[in-house]
Amino acid sequence: MTAHEEDSFEKMNESLVDVFNNVMWIEEASLRKSRFKDISIKDMHTIAAITMYDTRTASQLAQTMHLTPSAMTSVIDKLEKKGYVVRTRDTKDRRVVRIGLTHKGRTVFRAHEAFHRGMAHSLFDSLEEGEAPAVEKAVSDLQDYLRELIQF
Repeated sequence: MTAHEEDSFEKMNESLVDVFNNVMWIEEASLRKSRFKDISIKDMHTIAAITMYDTRTASQLAQTMHLTPSAMTSVIDKLEKKGYVVRTRDTKDRRVVRIGLTHKGRTVFRAHEAFHRGMAHSLFDSLEEGEAPAVEKAVSDLQDYLRELIQF
């Protein structure tokens, strides 16, 4: 690496760390200040993993959230008690319990989604014409790298 490339790399590294830390801090602070202060970031991300109008099994959520099934059940129990999720039996297989969002869960889902879309709009709107494909590829490559790390 040239000195210029090394400098660019260090700036990018610092920016990525700052972005991650700021996103986490803002999400936590926003939840604490909102009417949804009774849930944690982990709870919020569980709600996001369920998605707006779909349902998931506890096992599917545990896999998505990288939690053990028992830890996921604990999170679901808390969210159900607080009125964010509801358990229902699968119509095709009554042994299967599906987790879906309540009206309250969909409301917080929309707020969380708006925050993330705002970040994406901020990045997208700052790009010059023709830069979007390169940024999209860089973000996709970073996501692929992170997925590989998850598989360890």
